[in-house]
Amino acid sequence: MAGGVKRSVVYLILLIIGYVGCSIIVGELAWIIPKDYKIYIDYGLLLGFGYLIISSIARTIYWVIRAEYGHPAAAALRSIVRVLGLGALVAMVVGALSSPGAGLALGGFMGMVVGFASQKIMSQILSGMMILLIRPFMIDDRVEVAGVKGVVEDVSLLFTTLRTDDNKLILLPNNNVLGSKIVKYPEKIEGG
Repeated sequence: MAGGVKRSVVYLILLIIGYVGCSIIVGELAWIIPKDYKIYIDYGLLLGFGYLIISSIARTIYWVIRAEYGHPAAAALRSIVRVLGLGALVAMVVGALSSPGAGLALGGFMGMVVGFASQKIMSQILSGMMILLIRPFMIDDRVEVAGVKGVVEDVSLLFTTLRTDDNKLILLPNNNVLGSKIVKYPEKIEGG
């Protein structure tokens, strides 16, 4: 996994150097390129390299998060970073091409869309962070949470996993866990 992080960081650095180098070359060739076309070349470079740089940042975050939380959480965060980064890039280019107000309006609209779409997930993540900080229960504790009785198998940012007595794995959303009554049972239950 460390190899994935190193490759991603090296690739990111090379992309940034490549963008700066191409921008310098386009600037030096300004006497050949008509002034009307230079702006489109600059924005084309910005969009092309911007996309690659954002994807590289998302990939780097993926490898860093994957080491701790596994592939599903890392892939989800990679997608979120990529979508937000591309939205910011498009808003920046639109703002530069038309007016700063248009870019700001587009960015604000995209922020509202992402905010509404991720409201429930953000609630679960914040609840998961609170559970991990407060620690009302630990892994291997026997608990009853949100009407489910079992042994705590895992606590992640999004879900708390319980194994019931009939060997079922139940994934409880963390906002439900934090908002419900938590009953901890003694470690050794007599007769049960």
